Amino acid sequence: MKYLAAELKKFANFVIERHAVYERKTRGEPWPWTKDPVLQEYRFCNVYRNLDKQTLLIHGKWLDNNSDQDVWFAMVVARLVNWWPSLEEIGYPVPWNPKKFVKAMDGRKARGEKVFTGAYMIHADASHGGSKAQYLAEGVLTPMWKRRAELRPQPGDTLDAFHKRLMTCRDMGSFMAGQVVADVKYALGHLEEADDWHTWATSGPGSMKGLNYVLGIDPKNPWTEAGWRAAFAEFQVAVAPYLKTLPRISGQDLQNCLCEYSKWRRGTSRSKYRPTT
Repeated sequence: MKYLAAELKKFANFVIERHAVYERKTRGEPWPWTKDPVLQEYRFCNVYRNLDKQTLLIHGKWLDNNSDQDVWFAMVVARLVNWWPSLEEIGYPVPWNPKKFVKAMDGRKARGEKVFTGAYMIHADASHGGSKAQYLAEGVLTPMWKRRAELRPQPGDTLDAFHKRLMTCRDMGSFMAGQVVADVKYALGHLEEADDWHTWATSGPGSMKGLNYVLGIDPKNPWTEAGWRAAFAEFQVAVAPYLKTLPRISGQDLQNCLCEYSKWRRGTSRSKYRPTT
């Protein structure tokens, strides 16, 4: 796969500037934190996923310093909901209590409060009572909990092996399972020693488009998962010299950067950014 230096540099400049925006904001510098008009106007995820607001809350409350063998299940719940006020009301979900989950989630909905974010879309199945919370509890989470001994990280696991087991569960597609892996690899005694900790990633629709941009081809060019992963492995090596001013970016964070890059290249993101006072 041929990567042009000009395209690699353009991608790297975006990544470096996005992280610089985070650092300027963190230091308390006045807005705007960049001269880039697209980064000024639209909201983009951080270069390092662990710096995003919801991830900071989820990891800080449920994951950090937690060696629970089933903390992986808590991360599944966390990413299916992905809204900390809802998760705080549910409480740490191990051991699993589906009635408590549904009561908390449907209670928030009845009060007109936000329940989920739109970051990761999961459908609701009317056969499980109609509400999304009931569907997740009965159709997705309870079956996973029953299989917890089989699904949980095992000694010697790679990220890829854990990802494949998660994908055998309902609504755990490649992208969603990858989000759970991205959390669990930071849990104590789980996947910290995985051989592919730094390099592994699975694609998403945005990162496929982003890789196409870097290759200088039609952003709608389709990929097979195997083809994308092979091209991405080459991309990791090719782009590394252009990102040497930043702390090492893991494969999963780099995949996410490609997704954000595809938004930046088309000049828009899902939501506009408005700095708070």
